[in-house]
Amino acid sequence: MKIKAAVLYEPNTPLVVETLDLDEPRDGEVLVRMSSSGVCHSDYHVMKGEWTMPLPMVLGHEAAGIVEKVGPGCTQVKPGQPVILNFRPNCGWCDHCVDGRPVLCNGADTPRWFQFDGTVRLHRNGEDIHHFARIASFAEYAVVPESGAVPVRQDMPLDKASLVGCSVMTGVGAVVNTAKVEPGAKVVVIGCGGVGLNCVQGAQLAGAEQVVAVDTKANKLDYARTFGATDTINSSNATNEEVVERIQELTRGGPDYAFEAIGFGPTILQAYECTRPGGTTVVVGMAPENDEITLNALSIPRTEKIIMGSWYGSAKAWTDLPRMCDLYLAGRLNLDDLVSRSYPLEEINEAYDALAAGDVARSIIEYA
Repeated sequence: MKIKAAVLYEPNTPLVVETLDLDEPRDGEVLVRMSSSGVCHSDYHVMKGEWTMPLPMVLGHEAAGIVEKVGPGCTQVKPGQPVILNFRPNCGWCDHCVDGRPVLCNGADTPRWFQFDGTVRLHRNGEDIHHFARIASFAEYAVVPESGAVPVRQDMPLDKASLVGCSVMTGVGAVVNTAKVEPGAKVVVIGCGGVGLNCVQGAQLAGAEQVVAVDTKANKLDYARTFGATDTINSSNATNEEVVERIQELTRGGPDYAFEAIGFGPTILQAYECTRPGGTTVVVGMAPENDEITLNALSIPRTEKIIMGSWYGSAKAWTDLPRMCDLYLAGRLNLDDLVSRSYPLEEINEAYDALAAGDVARSIIEYA
C-alpha cells in the first residue's frame, strides 16, 4: 500500500515527508493505522547523528493507533482494537522475558531497524527503508511485531495514549518499577522534558515527601510544578557544584533518589554527587553514543550509593501500558498537560525545532 511518511536520509538534514510503499504484515505482524505519535528526543539523536543507525529510516516510536489488519499467527490482537506501540517488542521466552525483564529482550537476533525476520516492510522506488525501533511511527501506517502493539481500553484518548508509549512509561516506570521509590522519600529530578516531568509525577504517585525539579528553562520548571514538584532549581547560571550544593541544602543532606532525565554526562555526574550516602542515582536519560562520565572510584564504596540504569521504565509493556491508561482515566496521572502542541506530519521538522529550543513539554504528530 502507498503511505505518507517522514524519512531521514542523512544526519543533520530535515526529514523528508514523501510517499512510500508499505508491505502487508507477515507472520506474527500487525498493520496499525497511526492516530498520533510523540516527538521524542531519542529520534532526535538519530537526526543529529549522535546515534549511528543505517539510513534511510523512518523514525518515530512513541505512538498509538488502530489495528487495521493482522498477519498469520497473530492471536493477541484483532482489527479495530486501539493499541499503544511498544518499542521494545519481545520474544516471550528468553531468559530476560521469563525473569520479568522483557525490555532487555531484543525480540530476535536481528538489528532493531528490521522486523524480526531481518527484512523491512518499507520501500521507495525499490530501495529499502529502515524502521526505527521496529516501529517507524512517523508514518500514516506501520507494520510492527504483534508484541509491539499493546491493546488498550476503547475509552482511552489515543493522543494521550501515544505518550504512554514512551515518555510516560519511561518516567513513571523509572520511579515505581526501577527505583521502587517508597512513600516519604526525597526525590530530585534533573531535566524536565517529557520524561523528566513523568519522573516528577511518578514520584508524586509513589508518595514522595519532597520532589525537587532542576532545569535550565523557566518554562520547564513551571511545568514541573504542575506535575507535582515541591521545589524547583533554575540551573541556567550555576555551576554543577552550585547546583549540587543547592539540592543538598533543599533536601537537608541530599535526596534518597536522584533521577537524571536528560542523557548528558555532566548532569549524570551531578545527580550522583547530590545523592545522599546510601541513596540511589537513576540514569533515565538517553545520552549520545560517545558520551562518558568519570566517577571518583573511592566515593562508591565510601558512600554506598547505588547507580542504576532505567530502560523504558523497566516496563512489562503488556501490563504496564494498559495500567498507565487506567491511572489516567482514574484521574491519577496527568497526561493532558503534557501536550503543549500538536502538528500535522508535514510540519514534523518544525516540531523538532520546538523540541530543540525547549519550548514544549511534549508535542505530538496527529494524523488525519
